[in-house]
Amino acid sequence: MSQEEKDLEQTQHEEQQTEASETQSDEQTQEQDPLEAAQAEAAEYKDKYIRAHADFENAKKRLEKDKANAVAYANESFAKDILAVIDSFEQALASIEGANEENSGEVLEKMKEGVKLTYEQLKKILEKNHIKEISCEGEFDPEVHQAIMQVESDEHEPGDIVQVMQKGYTIKDRVLRPAMVSTCK
Repeated sequence: MSQEEKDLEQTQHEEQQTEASETQSDEQTQEQDPLEAAQAEAAEYKDKYIRAHADFENAKKRLEKDKANAVAYANESFAKDILAVIDSFEQALASIEGANEENSGEVLEKMKEGVKLTYEQLKKILEKNHIKEISCEGEFDPEVHQAIMQVESDEHEPGDIVQVMQKGYTIKDRVLRPAMVSTCK
């Protein structure tokens, strides 16, 4: 083998090695590209998750704040309605203070009328807010009545309500306060 042939062979060998090296480098680049793409996609999903989680937490905090406000101000309408009753009582007290011996009979009649009107006003406000008086006629109902004592009565059947000691009230279907009653033995 001549020198030229050896040089040619060596050059061919070097070229093959370069090509193999380049092929290997291309394969690594191709392998890296999917890896980098997957990492970029994972980072994108992570960012979307973090944003969605932050939105969820913000919505949760907003709902908790709205719920707290709703609970805190749930009786606002009822309180506004009751203020009219307070105004009526204040007017009644002012008219009592303005009374003297000469007009005391007249003031007493106006007070009686004013108290009746205020009572009716209060009953209307309670009804408007779904607060109703518990009926105490007929038979004792342990769900809405509380028996304080038992009495004998010829006019009532055993277990019937004889007397109402304190009225009871419901709000919608829930008992606010049971009626305190006496029942027949």
